[in-house]
Amino acid sequence: MSSERRTDVVVIGGGPSGLSAATALRRQGVDRVLVVEREREAGGIPRHSDHLGYGIRDRRRFISGPVYARRLVTETADAGAEILTGTMATSWRDERSLYLTSPRGREIVSAEAIVVATGARERPRSARMIPGSRPAGVYTTGELQNRVHLHHGAVGKRAVIVGGELVSWSAAMTLKEAGCVPAAMVTHYDSPESYGVFNLGGRLLFRPDLVTGHRVTQVLGRRRVEGVEVEDLATGDRRVLDCDTVVFTGDWIPDHELVRSAGIELAPDTKGPLVDAAGRTRREGVFAAGNVVHPVDTADIAALGGTHVADAVLRYLGGTTAGAGGVRLLGDASFRWVSPGLIDLSAGIPARGRIETWVNDLVRVPRVTVTQGDSVVTRRRLPWPASPGRVFRIPWDVLNGIVPNGGDVRLHLS
Repeated sequence: MSSERRTDVVVIGGGPSGLSAATALRRQGVDRVLVVEREREAGGIPRHSDHLGYGIRDRRRFISGPVYARRLVTETADAGAEILTGTMATSWRDERSLYLTSPRGREIVSAEAIVVATGARERPRSARMIPGSRPAGVYTTGELQNRVHLHHGAVGKRAVIVGGELVSWSAAMTLKEAGCVPAAMVTHYDSPESYGVFNLGGRLLFRPDLVTGHRVTQVLGRRRVEGVEVEDLATGDRRVLDCDTVVFTGDWIPDHELVRSAGIELAPDTKGPLVDAAGRTRREGVFAAGNVVHPVDTADIAALGGTHVADAVLRYLGGTTAGAGGVRLLGDASFRWVSPGLIDLSAGIPARGRIETWVNDLVRVPRVTVTQGDSVVTRRRLPWPASPGRVFRIPWDVLNGIVPNGGDVRLHLS
């Protein structure tokens, strides 16, 4: 028989967004806040990203991932929230209760509000449908960093990195620390998708062969990786890059299994829970924060998002808000996803006052047009590029002038 506990708020996920939400809730007077984390330690991905670059926006600090994670955990514990590690939320008993599984056994937790902050993960090779045998030496960035930084394991001597996002350079740093040469970086775009300063710094520091406009068609080797076959997308020509290690980076998907199993509506574009600007899902009392909402942003932005969602939870506990409603916010074919996916005027504005989007192709001087039905609401040219491989942010005030019950709102990019 499962034991049962009650709490005011349960936060599922002990990464930056979940810990920040829990800390904010305790500091603003919520008595009982429980954080449930499936790993042995809380802190999320920054725990095994042992390089600088964390804490810039939320802490005004330039610190390493492990230091950043420890500070988040310490602040949450000092604020009085309880953190259960090695514990997984496996299923729902009802709309406000979850089954938890851990080495202690199975228990039920019931709460007035639930915050889902389960994050996102990179698609592994199998999900990318890349053929070949199953040799040793194939990783995602998370698997690589976990092996190197947490378990101090060896990798290979020469690696090919698949992808050109910011996380791809993070993988390059980890490879170098492990004594493995990041020999090549393969992306189907015409240039790496990360910010220019990181691309320049990465090229100077690691000197990989940048194989742009290509895709990986096969992993070679039987016991150990021996190389990858790549195809030129313009000509169809194929060649082999020799390596003993392959790291698949980026291509994120939200960890949405818990949300989906509850029957909570998912956004078709993000594959995460459909939320409004306050982080409210369609189910009253269930909120979502961080990279489970959309894949994917940096840890400091996720942390700020968690703090923002905590405000909505407080309003809900005070009886002033319900579940998400409003009209849909959608993107045209230029956008891979748009978040938040709901516009409800009662939700206020999102964290940092931005619509977050992901585009398919580079637009150096983008013009955003907002339409509702047959009406043009706004046209605005933005002074920063819309680039694939990173979040493209659009000021929330482009939505000024929409009609609350006027039907779907669409973003167009040109």
